[in-house]
Amino acid sequence: MKTTVIIPNYNGIKYIRKCLKSVMQSFVSVSVIVVDNGSVDGSRELVEREFSQVRLVAFEENKGFCAAVNAGIAAAETAYVFLLNNDTEIEPDCVGHLEAALEADDHIFSVGAKMLSMSRPELIDGAGDLYSAFGWAYAVGKGKPRERFSRPMNVFSSCAGAALYRKAYLEKTGLFDENHFAYLEDVDLGYRARILGYRNVTEPSAVVYHAGSGFSGSRYNAFKIQHSSRNNVYLIYKNMPVLQLLLNAPFLAAGFLLKLFFFAGKGFGGIYWKGLLTGLSLCASEAGRTHKVHFMWKNLGNYARIQLELWENLFRRL
Repeated sequence: MKTTVIIPNYNGIKYIRKCLKSVMQSFVSVSVIVVDNGSVDGSRELVEREFSQVRLVAFEENKGFCAAVNAGIAAAETAYVFLLNNDTEIEPDCVGHLEAALEADDHIFSVGAKMLSMSRPELIDGAGDLYSAFGWAYAVGKGKPRERFSRPMNVFSSCAGAALYRKAYLEKTGLFDENHFAYLEDVDLGYRARILGYRNVTEPSAVVYHAGSGFSGSRYNAFKIQHSSRNNVYLIYKNMPVLQLLLNAPFLAAGFLLKLFFFAGKGFGGIYWKGLLTGLSLCASEAGRTHKVHFMWKNLGNYARIQLELWENLFRRL
């Protein structure tokens, strides 16, 4: 057995049964850990009652996505960990395809699945994430026909909603930063892996169906917007050395301004602005400074490759 499937759950009564049933039908043998974040809807009890073969780690309160998956990773005893959202269902050959892709190159840090919309499976929900000098992260292929992405591809980071990681490499990068709580934590982890010279890829033969917004409830809502804007500021501060910040400053300013106008038009301008201010406060705090990635000259080439990609993705996004 190579892989432990780690499923964070918070009030996932609508999805968790089907998610676990799909995992149990995997063509390869896996271990399964569900980390419950203080659910009060009966989903934790459902897992205990119906899935005795699943290891359950239960928190008394909602500690966020990062704390949940970190607890699962710490408890896993396999070489690989497959992080999977509770509002998903996987195809039986999914884990096998992810394992094969990861083992194809020792420089691969993570392999993401091709996520399809559960309600419209002909459309892609996401095939990994790109990140640009605007400070924007976005899902590759979102809303596009599933046939459009049929070959493995390099991405900036894998979506942690359905991605396989090498546990040994996570020990080098560090686990998910719990300062994030939720949103952009996977981009941050992918960024740290890229600084060390690792690759993140998407394997389209590994298919996952995703309901989407299983936790926050909708594509645009106050919780998601505030946490995403907060974490975006923190992500930039944390991973960019001073020179890279200076190079990207005009683009970052434009990116934040455009998003401020965008969310203001949807009635969330104040929420977005509050998130930015909270992000700045986090960067200045002891907790934020502690997690700052310190520049090392041996990684200069990796920083240069990252920067070229950030500029390239300006045009890919536009």
